[in-house]
Amino acid sequence: MLRVAIDGPGGTGKSTIAKAIGAKFGLEYIDTGAMYRSMALKAVRTGVSPSDETAVAAMLEETSIDFRDGRMYLDGEDVGGLIRTNEISMAASDISKLPCVRAKADELSKHLAATRNVVMEGRDITTVVIPDAEVKIFMTASPEIRAQRRYDQLIEAGKSADYDQIFEEIQKRDYQDSHRALNPLRQAEDAELLDTSYLTREEVVDAISTIITAKTGVIAAR
Repeated sequence: MLRVAIDGPGGTGKSTIAKAIGAKFGLEYIDTGAMYRSMALKAVRTGVSPSDETAVAAMLEETSIDFRDGRMYLDGEDVGGLIRTNEISMAASDISKLPCVRAKADELSKHLAATRNVVMEGRDITTVVIPDAEVKIFMTASPEIRAQRRYDQLIEAGKSADYDQIFEEIQKRDYQDSHRALNPLRQAEDAELLDTSYLTREEVVDAISTIITAKTGVIAAR
C-alpha cells in the first residue's frame, strides 16, 4: 500500500497539494479537515453549540459523513462548497476539540486508510490516524502568507474579505490547534518538514513527489 499523510496548519495549501499528489500517483484524496468542517456545518445549521459535547454527541448519532469520488457528503448532501467560510473554519476548530468528534473522524479516516491507497491531509494524520504511513509530510508557511492566500482565495471567489480579520483568525486557530488537550497539531518526529511560504504549487508538488519516490521507489503515474 501507499499512504501519504500530510499535516500542517490551515492555509498552507494542504488540500490543493494533496489533490495534485493524488492525481499524480493514482491515490484517493481524503480531506479529513472536511470531516470536521462538515460536522461544524451541521452544528451551525441545527443551532448546536460546537463546544457542547453532549449536544454534539447526540447530533452525531444522526449524522452521516462519507467521501465519494473526492467529494464530501454530509447526510447525503455534497457540502464541498459550503464548508470553507471563516465561520465554519472557527466552528470546526472548536468542535474538533471534542473527543466524540475526533473519534468519529478518526474511525472513518482509519477505515479509509486501511482499505485504499490514499493521500490524506489534516492536523493529526501523521501522529494519530496513520502513524505508520509510508510517507509523512508536515507542511507549513508563515501566518502572514497564509492569511494573504486565504484573502486572495475569497476575493477570487467573489466574496468579501478583510485581511486583518483573516490574519487574526489564523493566529487564533493556530493556537487552538496546537494547544488542544486531545491530539494537538505537531510535527511527527519522522515527518519531512516542508515550508511552502515561497514555493509555487508546482514546486511543492515536485518536492513531495521527490520525497515519495525516494522513500518508496514509487514513480508518479502521470
